[in-house]
Amino acid sequence: MTDVLSAPRLFLTPLTRPLMLRRVSEEGRTGFDAPVDGPDGTVTVHFPPEWPGDFLPMLPVLLKGGAEVVVGSYVAVERDTLTAVGQLGTKGGPDLLGAVEIGYGLTPQAQGRGLGTEAVGALLASLKARPDIKTITAQTLPTNRASQRVLTKLHFERTGHTWEHEEGNLLIWTWQGQPIRLRTS
Repeated sequence: MTDVLSAPRLFLTPLTRPLMLRRVSEEGRTGFDAPVDGPDGTVTVHFPPEWPGDFLPMLPVLLKGGAEVVVGSYVAVERDTLTAVGQLGTKGGPDLLGAVEIGYGLTPQAQGRGLGTEAVGALLASLKARPDIKTITAQTLPTNRASQRVLTKLHFERTGHTWEHEEGNLLIWTWQGQPIRLRTS
């Protein structure tokens, strides 16, 4: 069994080559069921046609890489329904200074329910436990208020902006860790 991350209403199972192959196949366009590693062993999860959302164009690129498991990438699965509701992970490994960027997205049915905060929170917990990671960043479109709320709830702060050819203007967010709570006498 591979590393599975846990959150109250979700578990995050690693993104595997068999899942990507199924999703980019003709059958995968209409949704499919597949076995994945869960917190207590193998479970069958439903992957709706909306999964993985905006991440879909990346699957063929990742498949060309040939890895059986995409290190740092996870499928968010809702525990109650055993349905894939999102895709998240790191955008590569940490750089020489220990900085890593994360990305995430949910299916439309999962949005607005706090699942994004839970999923990204579980990913953050696993990343902050790694000694090779010093800084965690994310980028959002200026108009993506929901994603900005997820980051703010998890103690990210807006630290800059950048511009990318495909996305345009993007806000840069940096994780500042848990806030320090001062005791007053």
